[in-house]
Amino acid sequence: MEALDQISSAVSSFIWGWPMIILLLGTHIFLTIRLRFPQKSIFKAIGISFRRDKNAAGDVSQFGALTTSLAATIGTGNIIGVATAVSLGGPGAVLWCWLTGLLGIATKYGEGLLAIKYRVKTAKGTMLGGPMYALERGLGSKFLAVLFCVFAALAAFGIGDTVQANAISTLLDQEGLFGPSFTGIPKEYTGLAVAFLVMLVTFFGIKGIARVCGLLVPFMAIFYIVGCFIILGMNWSVLGDTVSLICQSAFSAKAGLGGLAGATVMMACRYGIARGLFSNESGMGSAPIAAAAAQTKNPVRQALVSSTGTFWDTVVVCALTGLVLVSSIISNPSIDYKDGAKLTQLAFGQIPYVGSIVLTVSLATFAFSTILGWSYYAERSVEYLAGRKTVFLYRIIWVILVYVGAVMNLTVVWNFADILNALMAIPNIIALLLLSGVIVSETRKYLWNNKLDMESDEEIPILTGKRAARADITKDI
Repeated sequence: MEALDQISSAVSSFIWGWPMIILLLGTHIFLTIRLRFPQKSIFKAIGISFRRDKNAAGDVSQFGALTTSLAATIGTGNIIGVATAVSLGGPGAVLWCWLTGLLGIATKYGEGLLAIKYRVKTAKGTMLGGPMYALERGLGSKFLAVLFCVFAALAAFGIGDTVQANAISTLLDQEGLFGPSFTGIPKEYTGLAVAFLVMLVTFFGIKGIARVCGLLVPFMAIFYIVGCFIILGMNWSVLGDTVSLICQSAFSAKAGLGGLAGATVMMACRYGIARGLFSNESGMGSAPIAAAAAQTKNPVRQALVSSTGTFWDTVVVCALTGLVLVSSIISNPSIDYKDGAKLTQLAFGQIPYVGSIVLTVSLATFAFSTILGWSYYAERSVEYLAGRKTVFLYRIIWVILVYVGAVMNLTVVWNFADILNALMAIPNIIALLLLSGVIVSETRKYLWNNKLDMESDEEIPILTGKRAARADITKDI
C-alpha cells in the first residue's frame, strides 16, 4: 500500500502540475478572448440566476441547477486547498488562485451553453446532458463520450463520496471540539448518520438534491463568509499589508512579513493556479451535467448562470480564505504556516470560543454538499453508460461507500480521484475547443444582440428504447 501510495501520489502531482495547468488555463484564456470577455456580464448573470423561467423546458430552476453544481464545487478545497497553496507557494498563490477563477468564468460559461445546446430528454421528459452529449451530438465522438463517463463515474466514488465522508467523520472525531468534556463522535456513528442523510436526499433524484442544495448552499456559504469577515475585522490593521504582500509575492520572491518568507514566483504560480483550477472545476466537465437539467429559455441564459458558480467559488470564497490566512500569519508571526490544515485551524482559532466550531460546521457542510452534488454527476454518467435501470443499484453502492469512506484511511483513494478528475477534464476540453464556434454563434444570437429573453426554437431530441442513455442518439433525432 505504501508503494501504491507513492506511485499514485507521483502521478497525481505530475498530472495536476504544469500539463493540466497549461491545458486548463490555456482554455480559460482562449475562451475569454474569443467570447469577448464574458466576465463583464457577471452581475447580469447573477440577476438571471435568481429568476425563474417557469414555462421553459427543464427539471429544476436555474437557481436549483446552480446550487447543485455549487454544492459539488464548494468543498474542502476552498478552505484546506487554499491553505495548502499558501503553505507551499507563499502568499502570492492567493492572487494566482483568484486570477484563475476570474478567467475560469469564461470556461464555465462555455460548458453551461453546450450542456443546454446538446441536451436530450427521455420519453418521460427528464433532461439529460453534459459533456458526453456534447461530444456525441456535437462532435460525433461516442468514444470520447464513453471515456468521459467512465472517468467521471469512477472519480465520483473518490472525490465526491468516500473522501468527503472521511473528512466529516475525522472532523467530528476530535476531543474538545465542542467543549472540554467532548470526547469526539466515533467515526462509525458519523458514517451511519451521513449515509442515512445522503440516502434520504439522493433517492429523490435531481429534484430532491436541488431542493436540499438550494437551502444548504446559501446557508453554508453565508455561515463561512461571516466567519471570514469576523477574522478580517480582527485583523483589520494589517489588511493593507496583506493585500500588498499577496500582490508583491505573486510576481517576486521577496521575503514576506511576519516571518512568512516568499516562495519563488514559479511556486506561487503553480500552487495558486492548481488549487484554483481544482476548486472551481471550470473545464472539468462536472457542472454542465447539472446545468443541463435547468429550466431556461435559451442556452445563453443558463451559460451565464453557470458562470456565476466559478465567481462565487473562487473569486469570492477562495479569495476570502486567502485574505484570512495571510492576514492571520502577519498578525500572529508564531502561526505555523507550513502545514495547510494546521494553518486553517489556527486562523479560525482567533475567533473566541466558537472559532473551531465555525470551521468544523463549514467544512462538514461543504463536504456533505459535495457528496450530494457529485452523486448526481455520477448517476448521469452511469445512466449514459448502462441505462436508467442501473441508477438504483449505483445509489445503493454510493450510500454504502459513504459509510466505508467515513471509517477508512483514504490517502490512496485521494490520489486516484485526483488523477481521474484530470482525465475526465481532457474530453470535456476537447469539446469546448472544437465546439467554440458553436459557443460564439449562440452567444452572438442571444447575448451580443441583446435577446436574452428570447426563447429558443430548437426542439430537444427524445431518447427511446430500453437503454435510452446508450442509444444511438442520431437515430432518435
